[in-house]
Amino acid sequence: MDAIEARDVTRVFRNRSSTVKALDSVTFSVRWGEIFGLLGPNGSGKTTLVKILTTLLYPTEGQAFVAGHDVVKEADLVRPRINLVSGGETPGYGILTARENLWFFSQLYGLPKRVAEERIDELISELQMEEYRDTLMSHLSTGYKQRLNLARGFVNDPDVLFLDEPTLGLDVLSARLLRGIVSRWAKEGEERAVLLTTHYMYEAEEMCDRVGILSRGRLLAVDSPERLKRSVAHKTSVKVELRGAEGGLEWLGSVKGVEGFTHREAEGSTSLRVVLSGEEYLADLLSVFRARNMSVASFSKAEPTLEDVYVAYVGGGVPTE
Repeated sequence: MDAIEARDVTRVFRNRSSTVKALDSVTFSVRWGEIFGLLGPNGSGKTTLVKILTTLLYPTEGQAFVAGHDVVKEADLVRPRINLVSGGETPGYGILTARENLWFFSQLYGLPKRVAEERIDELISELQMEEYRDTLMSHLSTGYKQRLNLARGFVNDPDVLFLDEPTLGLDVLSARLLRGIVSRWAKEGEERAVLLTTHYMYEAEEMCDRVGILSRGRLLAVDSPERLKRSVAHKTSVKVELRGAEGGLEWLGSVKGVEGFTHREAEGSTSLRVVLSGEEYLADLLSVFRARNMSVASFSKAEPTLEDVYVAYVGGGVPTE
């Protein structure tokens, strides 16, 4: 019995004027003791899938199981064994303190008083929130609100934890703290599992045992980060520092040999990672930049990363953090 199993899960949204297939026959599993990452652009179906697995949304077709229980037919058996943390989500009630919010959620799960108090104190300590335990939630910074959000996710000591972009908008130190806590928690017991959705490639590469790439509702690949990187080793990855690209880069996806690219905008320049079908297209790529009066500040080949895997499967131009 796996921690999570999805069998041909499909979800269709309909209204009077349109039909959208958010998920299309998605099949995968998450093993016990595993952190499974789900990568995909906005609108790929990640959050829809998480909502189905956490009993918040019915699938249109297919079946899903969490901890061995059908998420539709046995939702009442699934819910006590899971928890869900979403990035940017309000972690409770503004008129309650951090500790009062955790106490409130512990009682929703029916924790005995002594167990709840011990667990809350442990979580406040581990998330380095001692100074803010009696601070109203509404007065916490974004980073500490998300620490409280993660503490809420752990308060019932779930078997399966769902994290939907949990470090979205966090500073580097807060994000690193949260990643470390989740990684340690997942490895402390064989009967635990984590499903993580993220836009941050380095986060998935650092934390995840296996990764699934979702695009337009379809699961395109599932494997370990290392195996996925080896799958694109025959392609050519290039790092480019570009000036003069303020007009946009939509055209780059149609250049011969370009399978996809990611870009980060900085003041006065654009950092690109481009995946090419082969080395023979390197000179052509440079020529295209020059023809468009763009200045190439640096240009170098790079070892494949999970970001390159993502680009090779999803294609197009993907802005990244």
